[in-house]
Amino acid sequence: MKGQAPLRVAAVRYLNSAPLVWGLEHGRHRERFQVEYTVPSRCADLLRASEADAGIIPSIEYQRIRNLKIVPGLSISSCGPVRSVLLISRCPLQAIQSIAVDTASRTSACLLEILLDRHFHILPLLVPHDPDLKRMLRERDAALIIGDPALASDFPGLQVWDMATEWRKMTGLPFVFAFWALRAEAATPDWVPAFQQSTVYALAHLNEIIEQETRRTGLTPELIRSYLTENIDFSLGEENLKGLRLFYSLAEQLGLTPATKPLEFVG
Repeated sequence: MKGQAPLRVAAVRYLNSAPLVWGLEHGRHRERFQVEYTVPSRCADLLRASEADAGIIPSIEYQRIRNLKIVPGLSISSCGPVRSVLLISRCPLQAIQSIAVDTASRTSACLLEILLDRHFHILPLLVPHDPDLKRMLRERDAALIIGDPALASDFPGLQVWDMATEWRKMTGLPFVFAFWALRAEAATPDWVPAFQQSTVYALAHLNEIIEQETRRTGLTPELIRSYLTENIDFSLGEENLKGLRLFYSLAEQLGLTPATKPLEFVG
């Protein structure tokens, strides 16, 4: 709105968030957003410290940060294989005793804990680690890697489990990895169309995003297109919300969150 200060937005440079962010900087609402790039976990920390007004946050962080509201209709979800959140092991599943965990996304780490307990029925030691797969597997039996590095290799000779696929097998539901959240004091209804229209604009310019991400990541345009159109769901419909609520319930049961607060949306 005229005279309104730009919204301070914490965003990530992962490929899976590109369509959600690109429109903020290139669409007709671009003057309304001031975007800062960081890792997903840091997005949550900036919101927690009131150093950002909005951010793409790991979905688990909604349960850990006070006074947040969700932008309706938008997320980073997957209804099947996500390809970018993988458990990679050098031994069979039941032989895994330790896992190096890339903690850049706290949601993926929580998802891993839930699947280990409720789906795989193993309880290995989880050790935080920088996202260096060779070192992770040199020091531990398996590794959780996320984001662009997970898309960049075929992992020959290793066993691989796609975390969104395993969640779907266990629950029959999509998994919501992240979404836009605003601090309550900044969450006025006029921001909803600004975010939603920016995403519509970005998806209408997908070829430009693919060109940009090809240069940034070194991945092929074909891989990027299939990933953004077949593996990632940018909506937040009722099935996604069912999956999100179940994720929160299981996280509370395992003590990963102190309680489950209801979903509150901007508007």
